[in-house]
Amino acid sequence: MDLEGGRSANAIKRDSWRTVLTLAYQSLGVVYGDLSTSPLYVYKSTFAEDIQHSATNEEIYGVLSFVFWTLTLVPLLKYVFIVLKADDNGEGGTFALYSLLCRHARVNSLPNCQLADEELSDYKKDVGKSAESNFGSRLKSSLERHRVLQRFLLVLALIGTCMVIGDGVLTPAISVFSAVSGLELSMSKEHHKYVEVPVTCIILIGLFALQHYGTHRVGFLFAPVVITWLFCISAIGLYNIFHWNPHVYRALSPYYMYKFLKKTQRGGWMSLGGILLCITGSEAMFADLGHFSQLSIKIAFTSMVYPALVLAYMGQAAYLSQHHNLEDDYRIGFYVSVPEKLRWPVLVIAILAAVVGSQAIITGTFSIIKQCSALNCFPKVKIVHTSSKVHGQIYIPEINWILMLLCLAVTIGFRDTKRMGNASGLAVITVMLVTTCLMSLVIVLCWNQSVILAICFIFFFGTIEALYFSASLIKFLEGAWVPVALAFIFLVVMYIWHYGTLKKYEFDLQNKVSINWLLGLGPNLGIVRVRGLGLIQTELVSGIPAIFSHFVTNLPAFHQVLVFLCIKSVPVPHVRPNERFLVGRVGPKEYRLYRVIVRYGYRDVHKDDMEFENDLVCSIAEFIRSTQPESSGGDDNNTEKQEQNMTVVGAGGSKMCESVELDNEAESWEIQSPQAVKPRKRVRFLVPESPKMETGVREEMRELMEAREAGMAYILGNSYLKAKQGSSLIKRFVINIVYEFLRRNSRGPTYPLSVSHASTLEVGMMCSV
Repeated sequence: MDLEGGRSANAIKRDSWRTVLTLAYQSLGVVYGDLSTSPLYVYKSTFAEDIQHSATNEEIYGVLSFVFWTLTLVPLLKYVFIVLKADDNGEGGTFALYSLLCRHARVNSLPNCQLADEELSDYKKDVGKSAESNFGSRLKSSLERHRVLQRFLLVLALIGTCMVIGDGVLTPAISVFSAVSGLELSMSKEHHKYVEVPVTCIILIGLFALQHYGTHRVGFLFAPVVITWLFCISAIGLYNIFHWNPHVYRALSPYYMYKFLKKTQRGGWMSLGGILLCITGSEAMFADLGHFSQLSIKIAFTSMVYPALVLAYMGQAAYLSQHHNLEDDYRIGFYVSVPEKLRWPVLVIAILAAVVGSQAIITGTFSIIKQCSALNCFPKVKIVHTSSKVHGQIYIPEINWILMLLCLAVTIGFRDTKRMGNASGLAVITVMLVTTCLMSLVIVLCWNQSVILAICFIFFFGTIEALYFSASLIKFLEGAWVPVALAFIFLVVMYIWHYGTLKKYEFDLQNKVSINWLLGLGPNLGIVRVRGLGLIQTELVSGIPAIFSHFVTNLPAFHQVLVFLCIKSVPVPHVRPNERFLVGRVGPKEYRLYRVIVRYGYRDVHKDDMEFENDLVCSIAEFIRSTQPESSGGDDNNTEKQEQNMTVVGAGGSKMCESVELDNEAESWEIQSPQAVKPRKRVRFLVPESPKMETGVREEMRELMEAREAGMAYILGNSYLKAKQGSSLIKRFVINIVYEFLRRNSRGPTYPLSVSHASTLEVGMMCSV
C-alpha cells in the first residue's frame, strides 16, 4: 500500500476554483468541528462561578465583547492571515514549524543527517527574496553553536505537542458532555445528573471503538453535519437577536470589555478562562493544513464559520440580556436560548457535531504521534492505515485505548463543564503560546524579516495569550492540573526516548568497524559466502556497524550479496519517490557490498515490505548500471571516497525490473493485510543484452539477480542500552529502567512485517552509555 499520493494531491490544490471550493467544503467537516461546537459551553463555563449575570447586563455584554474580539484577533488575524503562511511544503502544525526552523538554522534532533539530505527538492523553501538581517544571522549562528538552545527549542516543540495530545483527551470529553447536557432542560436537576455521565460515556466508548474502521466510510457525512450545525446556531442566533434584543450589536464595542473588567475586577479576570474556550480548535486550521490548502481553509472560516459563531454568541447574549431570573447557574448555557420546539432536533445535531469535532482531534492526535515517532521523539507504535485512497488516515491501537480510558476518567471524575473547561482551556492556550514563540523565530530565520516585526508579533499576540494563560493557570486546582499532568508524562516519555535513541546512535558511531578491517578480510570477507541477499539493518549512514563484525565473529558465513540498509527520517514532510534511495558501495566492487539509505519524510507512509523489497533491489540494479564506467580498483582512498559518494536513485527507477504476480503456492505463506485485494508482486530482472554494457557490470547484475531469486534474509540489530558503571543515579534510572521499559514495549522496525520468521535473524549487543 503506497499512500505517497498525498504529495501529488497537495500539488493540485491550486488548480481551479472548483478544487478550492471542494476543499473548503471538506475542511468544514475535518477542521472546524471542534471550533464550531464551542458555543455549547463558553457562556456556561464563563458564568459557572467567578461572575454573576446581573440586571445591568454589563457582565453578559462584556463577555460577548471579549468573545468577539478574541475570535477576531486569534483565529482570524493570527491564524488565517499570518500563521497559515508558515507552512512546511504544504504541511502545518507545531512540528512543521520546528522542522522549518531546523532546516534554516541547521539545527536538527535527528543524528544521522547528511549533506545529501539538503539537496532534496523540498528541503529548502523560497520564502522570500529579502536578505538575511544581521540579527537573524547572529541568532542563527547562536542556535547552531549552543546545544542548550537547541534542546530548549526541542523541548518547546515537545511541550506544544504534548498539550495537543492532552487536548485529544479533553476535547471529546467536554464536547460530547456539553452536547448531552441539553437533557437537563427536559428533566429535573436531580435526575439529569444521573443520565448525562452514562450517556456521555456510552457515546465516547462507541466513538473510540469505531476508530479502527477509519473515517473514510462515514467521512462524507462530516461536512454536512457541521454545515447543518452552523446553519442551526446562526439561525437561532438571528432569531434571538431580532426577537429579544436587536441592539445587542452595540456590545461588540471594546468599551464593554473595559466596563466588564472595571466592575468584576478579579472575578472578571478569572472568568477569562471560560471565554478562552471560544477559540478551542483554532490550532486545527494550521495543524490540518496538509490535507487542504491555505485558500480553502481561509474561505471556509471567513465565509461560514466566523459569521456563524459571531451570530451564535450574539444570539445567546441577546436572550440572556432579557432573562435574569434564571433558577440556577446551570441554566446559563446554549440550550436555554434555543426555542423549546427545536430543542430535541438541535440536541441530536449538537451530539453529531460534537462527535465529528472529537473525531477530528483524535485523528489529529494519531497524526502528531506518528510525526513524533518518525523524528525519534516517541516510541515506535503500530500504525494502521485505514484507507488506501485517502492520505493521512491512520489508526494507532495503543494510543486509541489510552485516549479512551483517559477520556472516560476525565468525564467520570469531573462530571461538570466548569472543571473540564478549565482543563481544556489551559491545553489550548499553551499550544497557542508555543506557536506564537516558534512563529516569531520563523519570521526572523525563515522569512528574513526585521526583528522588530517579530517582536511586535510576539508582543501583541503573546500579551493576549499570556492574559488568558494566567487566567487558566490560576485554576490549577480546579481542573487545570489535568493537561499539565498529562503533558508532563508525555514530555518525560518523549524526551527520555529521544535521549536514549541519541545515546544508542552515538555508541554505534563510536564502535563502528573500520573499512580497513573489511579490506583485510579479502573478497570473500574471510568467511563462507552462501547464496542469497542479506539485508543488515543499521542506523549508520557511513561505516560498518559493529553488529556485522559481531555476527561474522560468531558465525563465519554470510550471503553472496550484502546490503547495509538504513531507513531514516529527514526533517521534511515528504520525500519525492524519485529521491527516495541513496545507493553506494562499501569496499571494492568484487566484494558485492552495498549501502542503501532510504529516506522518508515525517508525514510519509512506509511501503509494504514486498513492494519495498522490489524497489530496493531495483535501486541497486539501477546503481550498478549507472556506475559502470567507474573503475573497480580497490584503492584505499577510492574506497573512502565511495563511502561519501552515493547516488540518488528513484523508487522503482530501474528499467531492468518488472513486476510479476506470484503463483498461488508462493502466496499461500504470505500474510495479507485486510485491505489487500490485489495479488502480491515480486521483482524479476531483465538483463539487456546490450553491447554497451561491460562484462563486469553484466556479471554483477546477474549475481544480484541470482541472490534475489535465492531469497532475502533480514539481519536486525538489537542494542540493549545500559548505563556505564559510575553513572549518576538519575542516568541509571533513565537508561536502565525507563528507556528499557519503553524499548521492550515499543514496536520493532517497520520492516519486515510479513517476512517469514525463518528469514529474520536478530543480533543482540549490549551498549554501555
